[in-house]
Amino acid sequence: MARFMPVLVAACVVPAMVSAGFVSEPFHLQGSVYCDTCRCGYETDATEYMAGATVRIECRSKDSDKITFTTEAVTGPDGRWNVDVTSDRGDDTCDAVLVKSANPECATPNAGRDRARVILTRNNGMTSNIRYANNMGFLKRTPLANCAQILQKYQETEEF
Repeated sequence: MARFMPVLVAACVVPAMVSAGFVSEPFHLQGSVYCDTCRCGYETDATEYMAGATVRIECRSKDSDKITFTTEAVTGPDGRWNVDVTSDRGDDTCDAVLVKSANPECATPNAGRDRARVILTRNNGMTSNIRYANNMGFLKRTPLANCAQILQKYQETEEF
């Protein structure tokens, strides 16, 4: 019986420690930032993904709305950003937020696409450590000349 005790302890204590957050892998949070070249409010065939854009992860207390965690990431050449979050933020509301564009011709955050809610807890049934934020975008100052033809594909009828 004594030789089975370490196995029994390992079988019970280790899973409890993992679920309690004492032993856990970081969350790998990722997303993309784009330039809305037609100023239509969503991604199209003419969308350009932005290198060098800054994104901030902000977590706020659900009770007091005070910021409890923040970190930043910069997009790579393909417009993608990645950041690791080492702590479970189950008591917080977390968002990825556009901070800064690297392109002055495409620097106005697109209202409604300038932030994305992210879930950074293991208390929700999700087993993967990878979390995805919705793509976020900036608006180009002047739409491309061929936007009317591009948007016709999406059955947009507004004139530019």
